[in-house]
Amino acid sequence: MANAQEYQAFLDRIAALRETVTDRLSAQLVADPQLADVLTKQIDDLLRSAVKADLQQKPPPDKGLAQLVGIGEQAADALGKTRLPQEIEPYDESVSAERLVAMADLYYIYQHEMVGVFRAVQKLQELFRAGAVYLSSGAGAYALYQFDRREVLRYTRRDRLAAYRRAFGYGRSPVPTGSRANSDYHGLLEHFMNQVALFHRDKRIADVVRERAYDPSFGSIAVVRRAGLDLRNNLKFTSYGHVNVLRVEVMQLLDEAYRILGSDDIKRLFGADTAWDVVEIVLAQYFGERLVTSPRQRMAIAGREVLRWLAQPHLLQTQRANFEALLLEIAESAEEWLTSAQSLGMASRQEDRRTFPWDRSRAPLTTTRRDSHRPTPPPSRSPATRGRAPAPLNGVRV
Repeated sequence: MANAQEYQAFLDRIAALRETVTDRLSAQLVADPQLADVLTKQIDDLLRSAVKADLQQKPPPDKGLAQLVGIGEQAADALGKTRLPQEIEPYDESVSAERLVAMADLYYIYQHEMVGVFRAVQKLQELFRAGAVYLSSGAGAYALYQFDRREVLRYTRRDRLAAYRRAFGYGRSPVPTGSRANSDYHGLLEHFMNQVALFHRDKRIADVVRERAYDPSFGSIAVVRRAGLDLRNNLKFTSYGHVNVLRVEVMQLLDEAYRILGSDDIKRLFGADTAWDVVEIVLAQYFGERLVTSPRQRMAIAGREVLRWLAQPHLLQTQRANFEALLLEIAESAEEWLTSAQSLGMASRQEDRRTFPWDRSRAPLTTTRRDSHRPTPPPSRSPATRGRAPAPLNGVRV
């Protein structure tokens, strides 16, 4: 392994190489800014390969302690001749893609739970058992019977709601003993969606005002990367446990429920054309709910695409052109999620705020409601203002 003196000499050579290359290619760098990214990546790859080769070497049995303290034949006569490890494995590279994909599917399931797919099937079961609907021996009636018989083998609704609270902080169901609700998730998700949308918007503006439309934009990839890493690290700690098994079972349950709602005899019963029409008719007639089927379903699809993208190593890409090409995959999904969530009052567009405070108590007040299904507590008042209504915030009274 390299000692401290050799390590310092290697870094000096890398710095000299950067200066020499930029000095000799200064004219080309002005004419072609992409050349700087290419050169920087090549030198960074050279540095990374040297560090990786050093890390793969087996350390001495005493881990270099004899050299450092001056014991035995391996004692060093100068500090620069002692062993100096380069680094350890980066934190952001130690995330399991399988667990994040499971969280993406669980988010997809949650949104359909909020749409009311499972409640619609449950109501049909009640009507079927009571003989209150004209169903007897059709495909939908038989599927309802099978759905009811297998209920004892599945995770219950209480289990699902507890999983949503633990994974995303949504709802008010109690979490399992020993865990806590992930109250930071929605804010981090909203922030990442905003940064992706802002970056994509900056790129579109750059495409319009410049001659070469496919040049790299002026948006900051560091801000997008940091927002994505914060969200990914947050999901990392809530993706353990039975989430993977639960999402597989509930995805099967969701597919079965949709097939029941889309069976011919049940669609004829309600005069519906699709399974989604059946869901909306049941929710409107028997629950008296305001229908949010379209925005919720689009949030499910767009949110799952974004979380699946986070499960891949795209965030660690440092070259601008490659990062922009990879980010383009979820740019429209982020815009669509934001628009749908904004229509439901669950998110706001951060046009003038590109950072998200780590200390949630310092976050600026907003008039959007979070997806926690509970009212926001009233702001505290000082004795001087007690008894008076709070002043409007941005023209809206909260």
